Amino acid sequence: MLTDYKGHFGSKYNATPYRSGMSKDLLIHYFEKMKYSIEFVNFSDMTFKEEYSKDHFFVYTSSEDIGYYYKDYIEDVVLGLQEKGLPVVPDFKFLRANNNKVFMEILKSIIFNDAINNLSAKHYGVLEDVDLKSLSYPVVIKESAGAMSRGVALAASEKEFLKKAKKIGRTANLNQDLRDFLRARKQKEYIRESLYRNKFIVQQFIPGLESDFKILIFGKRYYIFERPVRKNDFRASGSGNVNYVYGSNVLCSDRIFDFAKNVFEQANVPHLSIDIAFDGQKYYLLEFQAIYFGTVGQTKADGYYVQKNGEWIFDKNVLDVEKVYADSIDEFLKVKYA
Repeated sequence: MLTDYKGHFGSKYNATPYRSGMSKDLLIHYFEKMKYSIEFVNFSDMTFKEEYSKDHFFVYTSSEDIGYYYKDYIEDVVLGLQEKGLPVVPDFKFLRANNNKVFMEILKSIIFNDAINNLSAKHYGVLEDVDLKSLSYPVVIKESAGAMSRGVALAASEKEFLKKAKKIGRTANLNQDLRDFLRARKQKEYIRESLYRNKFIVQQFIPGLESDFKILIFGKRYYIFERPVRKNDFRASGSGNVNYVYGSNVLCSDRIFDFAKNVFEQANVPHLSIDIAFDGQKYYLLEFQAIYFGTVGQTKADGYYVQKNGEWIFDKNVLDVEKVYADSIDEFLKVKYA
Protein backbone atom coordinates (compact mmCIF):
# COMPACT_ATOMS: atom_id res chain seq x y z
CA MET A 1 0.00 0.00 0.00
CA LEU A 2 1.78 3.12 -1.28
CA THR A 3 1.58 6.14 1.02
CA ASP A 4 2.31 9.81 0.42
CA TYR A 5 5.30 11.71 1.81
CA LYS A 6 3.42 12.32 5.06
CA GLY A 7 2.86 8.60 5.50
CA HIS A 8 -0.87 8.95 4.82
CA PHE A 9 -3.06 6.60 2.81
CA GLY A 10 -6.41 7.31 1.20
CA SER A 11 -9.18 9.77 1.94
CA LYS A 12 -11.35 9.82 5.06
CA TYR A 13 -13.92 12.52 5.82
CA ASN A 14 -13.54 12.62 9.60
CA ALA A 15 -9.81 11.85 9.80
CA THR A 16 -7.91 13.37 12.71
CA PRO A 17 -5.75 15.28 12.13
CA TYR A 18 -7.21 16.85 8.99
CA ARG A 19 -6.43 14.99 5.76
CA SER A 20 -4.47 12.28 7.51
CA GLY A 21 -6.33 9.59 5.57
CA MET A 22 -7.54 6.21 6.69
CA SER A 23 -6.36 4.49 9.84
CA LYS A 24 -3.46 2.24 8.86
CA ASP A 25 -4.06 0.12 11.95
CA LEU A 26 -7.66 -0.52 10.88
CA LEU A 27 -6.60 -1.26 7.30
CA ILE A 28 -4.11 -3.82 8.57
CA HIS A 29 -6.79 -5.29 10.85
CA TYR A 30 -9.39 -5.71 8.11
CA PHE A 31 -7.00 -6.92 5.43
CA GLU A 32 -5.31 -9.42 7.74
CA LYS A 33 -8.74 -10.84 8.67
CA MET A 34 -9.02 -11.67 4.95
CA LYS A 35 -5.55 -13.30 4.98
CA TYR A 36 -3.64 -10.47 3.27
CA SER A 37 -0.20 -9.38 4.41
CA ILE A 38 0.08 -5.57 4.30
CA GLU A 39 3.18 -3.42 3.90
CA PHE A 40 3.02 0.38 3.76
CA VAL A 41 5.67 1.87 1.49
CA ASN A 42 6.36 5.50 0.55
CA PHE A 43 6.26 6.32 -3.18
CA SER A 44 9.85 7.55 -3.08
CA ASP A 45 11.04 4.17 -1.77
CA MET A 46 10.12 2.41 -5.01
CA THR A 47 13.39 1.66 -6.85
CA PHE A 48 11.96 -0.47 -9.70
CA LYS A 49 14.91 -2.85 -9.38
CA GLU A 50 13.31 -5.26 -6.94
CA GLU A 51 11.49 -8.26 -8.35
CA TYR A 52 8.10 -9.22 -6.94
CA SER A 53 6.12 -12.44 -7.05
CA LYS A 54 2.77 -12.75 -8.80
CA ASP A 55 1.12 -12.55 -5.37
CA HIS A 56 2.10 -8.88 -4.88
CA PHE A 57 -0.48 -6.16 -5.53
CA PHE A 58 0.14 -2.43 -5.36
CA VAL A 59 -2.70 -0.33 -3.96
CA TYR A 60 -1.96 3.37 -3.81
CA THR A 61 -3.23 6.77 -2.71
CA SER A 62 -3.34 10.06 -4.61
CA SER A 63 -2.98 13.71 -3.59
CA GLU A 64 -4.81 17.02 -3.89
CA ASP A 65 -1.79 19.20 -3.11
CA ILE A 66 -1.94 22.81 -4.30
CA GLY A 67 -0.83 22.88 -7.92
CA TYR A 68 -0.92 19.06 -8.07
CA TYR A 69 2.89 18.91 -8.07
CA TYR A 70 3.10 15.87 -5.80
CA LYS A 71 0.21 14.21 -7.60
CA ASP A 72 2.26 14.54 -10.79
CA TYR A 73 5.08 12.66 -9.05
CA ILE A 74 2.66 9.94 -7.91
CA GLU A 75 1.64 9.49 -11.55
CA ASP A 76 5.28 8.90 -12.51
CA VAL A 77 5.68 6.17 -9.90
CA VAL A 78 2.37 4.39 -10.60
CA LEU A 79 2.91 4.46 -14.36
CA GLY A 80 6.40 3.07 -13.78
CA LEU A 81 4.96 0.19 -11.76
CA GLN A 82 2.39 -0.53 -14.42
CA GLU A 83 5.04 -0.43 -17.17
CA LYS A 84 7.09 -2.91 -15.14
CA GLY A 85 4.13 -5.27 -15.44
CA LEU A 86 3.08 -5.06 -11.81
CA PRO A 87 -0.63 -5.02 -10.86
CA VAL A 88 -1.59 -1.53 -9.66
CA VAL A 89 -5.05 -0.94 -8.19
CA PRO A 90 -6.75 0.93 -9.71
CA ASP A 91 -5.25 1.05 -13.19
CA PHE A 92 -3.08 4.09 -13.93
CA LYS A 93 -5.67 5.66 -16.25
CA PHE A 94 -7.95 6.28 -13.27
CA LEU A 95 -5.18 8.08 -11.42
CA ARG A 96 -4.64 10.25 -14.49
CA ALA A 97 -8.37 11.07 -14.49
CA ASN A 98 -8.34 11.96 -10.78
CA ASN A 99 -9.10 15.72 -10.58
CA ASN A 100 -8.35 15.94 -14.31
CA LYS A 101 -11.65 16.63 -16.04
CA VAL A 102 -10.15 16.67 -19.53
CA PHE A 103 -8.82 13.13 -19.26
CA MET A 104 -11.96 12.13 -17.38
CA GLU A 105 -14.01 13.11 -20.43
CA ILE A 106 -11.62 11.25 -22.72
CA LEU A 107 -11.89 8.17 -20.51
CA LYS A 108 -15.69 8.45 -20.50
CA SER A 109 -15.68 8.07 -24.27
CA ILE A 110 -13.34 5.08 -24.12
CA ILE A 111 -14.76 2.93 -21.33
CA PHE A 112 -18.49 3.78 -21.19
CA ASN A 113 -21.18 3.03 -23.74
CA ASP A 114 -23.54 5.71 -25.08
CA ALA A 115 -26.16 4.97 -22.43
CA ILE A 116 -23.64 6.07 -19.79
CA ASN A 117 -21.59 8.62 -21.71
CA ASN A 118 -24.73 10.59 -22.54
CA LEU A 119 -23.73 14.14 -21.64
CA SER A 120 -22.21 16.12 -24.50
CA ALA A 121 -18.78 17.63 -23.74
CA LYS A 122 -15.68 18.78 -25.61
CA HIS A 123 -12.17 19.30 -24.30
CA TYR A 124 -9.69 22.03 -25.23
CA GLY A 125 -6.04 22.77 -24.58
CA VAL A 126 -6.23 26.45 -25.55
CA LEU A 127 -9.09 28.91 -25.94
CA GLU A 128 -8.20 29.47 -29.59
CA ASP A 129 -9.26 25.90 -30.41
CA VAL A 130 -12.91 26.62 -29.61
CA ASP A 131 -15.22 26.98 -32.60
CA LEU A 132 -17.54 29.62 -31.13
CA LYS A 133 -20.16 29.07 -33.84
CA SER A 134 -20.54 25.43 -32.77
CA LEU A 135 -21.65 26.26 -29.23
CA SER A 136 -25.30 26.10 -28.27
CA TYR A 137 -25.91 28.22 -25.17
CA PRO A 138 -26.11 27.95 -22.26
CA VAL A 139 -22.98 25.84 -21.73
CA VAL A 140 -20.98 24.83 -18.66
CA ILE A 141 -17.25 25.63 -18.66
CA LYS A 142 -15.04 23.55 -16.36
CA GLU A 143 -11.39 24.03 -15.55
CA SER A 144 -9.73 20.64 -15.81
CA ALA A 145 -8.19 20.59 -12.34
CA GLY A 146 -10.03 21.02 -9.08
CA ALA A 147 -13.03 19.85 -7.09
CA MET A 148 -16.00 21.21 -5.12
CA SER A 149 -17.21 23.23 -8.17
CA ARG A 150 -14.11 25.40 -8.23
CA GLY A 151 -13.35 26.64 -11.73
CA VAL A 152 -16.88 25.90 -12.98
CA ALA A 153 -18.97 28.56 -14.74
CA LEU A 154 -22.16 28.88 -16.77
CA ALA A 155 -22.18 30.94 -19.97
CA ALA A 156 -25.44 32.06 -21.64
CA SER A 157 -23.92 33.90 -24.61
CA GLU A 158 -20.76 34.13 -26.69
CA LYS A 159 -19.70 37.28 -24.88
CA GLU A 160 -20.17 35.63 -21.50
CA PHE A 161 -18.41 32.50 -22.70
CA LEU A 162 -15.30 34.39 -23.80
CA LYS A 163 -15.16 36.35 -20.55
CA LYS A 164 -15.44 33.27 -18.33
CA ALA A 165 -13.34 30.98 -20.51
CA LYS A 166 -10.53 33.54 -20.51
CA LYS A 167 -10.66 33.70 -16.72
CA ILE A 168 -10.51 29.90 -16.45
CA GLY A 169 -7.91 29.46 -19.20
CA ARG A 170 -5.55 32.34 -18.39
CA THR A 171 -1.89 31.33 -18.01
CA ALA A 172 -0.15 34.55 -17.05
CA ASN A 173 3.63 34.94 -17.27
CA LEU A 174 4.37 38.64 -17.65
CA ASN A 175 8.02 38.25 -18.64
CA GLN A 176 7.48 35.51 -21.21
CA ASP A 177 4.27 37.08 -22.56
CA LEU A 178 6.07 40.37 -23.14
CA ARG A 179 8.92 38.64 -24.95
CA ASP A 180 6.44 36.79 -27.12
CA PHE A 181 4.62 40.04 -27.91
CA LEU A 182 7.87 41.70 -29.03
CA ARG A 183 8.81 38.63 -31.09
CA ALA A 184 5.50 38.93 -32.96
CA ARG A 185 6.17 42.63 -33.63
CA LYS A 186 9.51 41.77 -35.25
CA GLN A 187 8.33 38.76 -37.26
CA LYS A 188 5.05 39.30 -39.09
CA GLU A 189 4.39 35.62 -39.74
CA TYR A 190 5.14 34.56 -36.19
CA ILE A 191 2.09 33.19 -34.35
CA ARG A 192 2.07 34.17 -30.68
CA GLU A 193 1.73 31.65 -27.89
CA SER A 194 -1.77 31.45 -26.50
CA LEU A 195 -2.40 33.41 -23.31
CA TYR A 196 -5.05 30.82 -22.38
CA ARG A 197 -3.40 27.40 -22.13
CA ASN A 198 -5.10 26.08 -18.99
CA LYS A 199 -7.01 23.11 -20.38
CA PHE A 200 -10.77 23.00 -19.88
CA ILE A 201 -13.98 21.33 -21.01
CA VAL A 202 -17.25 22.73 -22.35
CA GLN A 203 -20.19 20.62 -21.24
CA GLN A 204 -23.88 20.43 -22.05
CA PHE A 205 -26.06 22.28 -19.52
CA ILE A 206 -28.97 20.41 -17.93
CA PRO A 207 -31.66 22.97 -17.06
CA GLY A 208 -34.06 22.91 -14.13
CA LEU A 209 -32.06 20.75 -11.72
CA GLU A 210 -32.84 21.27 -8.04
CA SER A 211 -30.20 18.80 -6.88
CA ASP A 212 -27.82 16.11 -7.99
CA PHE A 213 -26.83 12.78 -6.49
CA LYS A 214 -23.50 11.33 -5.49
CA ILE A 215 -23.14 7.59 -5.12
CA LEU A 216 -20.08 6.05 -3.52
CA ILE A 217 -19.64 2.44 -4.54
CA PHE A 218 -17.45 0.07 -2.55
CA GLY A 219 -17.80 -3.33 -4.16
CA LYS A 220 -21.38 -4.46 -3.53
CA ARG A 221 -22.21 -1.52 -1.22
CA TYR A 222 -23.80 1.64 -2.67
CA TYR A 223 -23.86 4.79 -0.52
CA ILE A 224 -26.06 7.62 -1.80
CA PHE A 225 -26.53 11.25 -0.86
CA GLU A 226 -28.36 14.15 -2.46
CA ARG A 227 -26.90 17.65 -2.86
CA PRO A 228 -29.22 20.63 -3.39
CA VAL A 229 -28.31 23.20 -6.01
CA ARG A 230 -26.93 26.36 -4.46
CA LYS A 231 -29.28 29.32 -4.13
CA ASN A 232 -29.15 31.53 -7.24
CA ASP A 233 -26.68 29.15 -8.81
CA PHE A 234 -26.62 25.99 -10.97
CA ARG A 235 -24.02 24.00 -8.99
CA ALA A 236 -24.64 21.45 -6.27
CA SER A 237 -21.12 20.38 -5.33
CA GLY A 238 -19.64 22.56 -2.60
CA SER A 239 -22.99 23.84 -1.37
CA GLY A 240 -22.22 22.65 2.17
CA ASN A 241 -22.83 19.39 4.03
CA VAL A 242 -25.58 20.83 6.25
CA ASN A 243 -28.17 20.61 3.48
CA TYR A 244 -27.18 17.22 2.13
CA VAL A 245 -29.56 14.25 2.49
CA TYR A 246 -27.96 10.88 3.20
CA GLY A 247 -28.75 7.19 2.92
CA SER A 248 -32.30 6.03 3.59
CA ASN A 249 -33.54 9.65 3.69
CA VAL A 250 -32.83 10.13 -0.02
CA LEU A 251 -35.98 9.86 -2.12
CA CYS A 252 -35.00 8.11 -5.33
CA SER A 253 -35.95 5.33 -7.70
CA ASP A 254 -34.17 2.00 -7.99
CA ARG A 255 -33.34 3.13 -11.52
CA ILE A 256 -30.57 5.36 -10.20
CA PHE A 257 -28.82 2.33 -8.67
CA ASP A 258 -29.26 0.36 -11.90
CA PHE A 259 -27.60 3.27 -13.70
CA ALA A 260 -24.81 3.46 -11.11
CA LYS A 261 -24.20 -0.28 -11.28
CA ASN A 262 -23.88 -0.05 -15.06
CA VAL A 263 -21.25 2.68 -14.63
CA PHE A 264 -19.39 0.65 -12.00
CA GLU A 265 -19.31 -2.55 -14.02
CA GLN A 266 -18.06 -0.80 -17.14
CA ALA A 267 -15.34 1.00 -15.17
CA ASN A 268 -14.11 -2.31 -13.68
CA VAL A 269 -12.62 -0.85 -10.49
CA PRO A 270 -12.91 -1.80 -6.80
CA HIS A 271 -14.56 1.46 -5.74
CA LEU A 272 -16.02 4.50 -7.47
CA SER A 273 -17.53 7.91 -6.77
CA ILE A 274 -20.05 9.13 -9.34
CA ASP A 275 -22.04 12.35 -9.70
CA ILE A 276 -25.44 11.82 -11.29
CA ALA A 277 -28.04 14.31 -12.54
CA PHE A 278 -31.70 13.44 -13.16
CA ASP A 279 -33.90 15.69 -15.30
CA GLY A 280 -37.12 13.81 -14.51
CA GLN A 281 -36.69 11.33 -17.34
CA LYS A 282 -33.04 10.59 -17.88
CA TYR A 283 -29.97 10.02 -15.72
CA TYR A 284 -26.68 11.67 -16.66
CA LEU A 285 -23.16 10.83 -15.56
CA LEU A 286 -21.60 14.19 -14.65
CA GLU A 287 -18.24 13.11 -13.23
CA PHE A 288 -16.54 10.09 -11.69
CA GLN A 289 -13.48 9.35 -9.55
CA ALA A 290 -11.98 5.93 -8.89
CA ILE A 291 -9.39 6.99 -6.32
CA TYR A 292 -8.96 9.51 -3.50
CA PHE A 293 -12.55 10.75 -3.51
CA GLY A 294 -14.42 12.30 -0.60
CA THR A 295 -16.08 9.88 1.82
CA VAL A 296 -18.59 12.12 3.60
CA GLY A 297 -21.42 10.18 1.95
CA GLN A 298 -20.18 6.94 3.48
CA THR A 299 -19.43 8.44 6.88
CA LYS A 300 -22.75 10.24 7.38
CA ALA A 301 -25.06 7.65 5.85
CA ASP A 302 -27.19 5.43 8.08
CA GLY A 303 -26.43 2.49 5.81
CA TYR A 304 -26.05 1.45 2.19
CA TYR A 305 -27.91 -0.21 -0.67
CA VAL A 306 -27.13 -3.70 -1.96
CA GLN A 307 -28.77 -5.61 -4.78
CA LYS A 308 -30.35 -8.92 -3.81
CA ASN A 309 -32.30 -11.08 -6.27
CA GLY A 310 -32.62 -8.12 -8.63
CA GLU A 311 -33.97 -5.74 -5.96
CA TRP A 312 -32.18 -2.88 -4.22
CA ILE A 313 -32.35 -3.36 -0.45
CA PHE A 314 -31.26 -0.82 2.15
CA ASP A 315 -28.97 -2.29 4.79
CA LYS A 316 -29.05 -0.09 7.90
CA ASN A 317 -25.53 -0.93 8.97
CA VAL A 318 -22.85 1.65 9.78
CA LEU A 319 -19.32 0.50 8.96
CA ASP A 320 -15.81 1.94 9.11
CA VAL A 321 -14.63 3.33 5.78
CA GLU A 322 -11.53 1.15 6.23
CA LYS A 323 -13.80 -1.91 6.38
CA VAL A 324 -15.73 -1.12 3.19
CA TYR A 325 -12.50 -0.10 1.42
CA ALA A 326 -10.73 -3.36 2.32
CA ASP A 327 -13.78 -5.43 1.33
CA SER A 328 -13.98 -3.70 -2.04
CA ILE A 329 -10.30 -4.42 -2.77
CA ASP A 330 -10.75 -8.06 -1.76
CA GLU A 331 -13.83 -8.49 -3.99
CA PHE A 332 -12.02 -6.88 -6.92
CA LEU A 333 -8.85 -8.95 -6.62
CA LYS A 334 -10.76 -12.21 -6.29
CA VAL A 335 -12.59 -11.55 -9.56
CA LYS A 336 -9.83 -9.93 -11.64
CA TYR A 337 -6.92 -12.06 -10.48
CA ALA A 338 -8.69 -15.31 -9.63
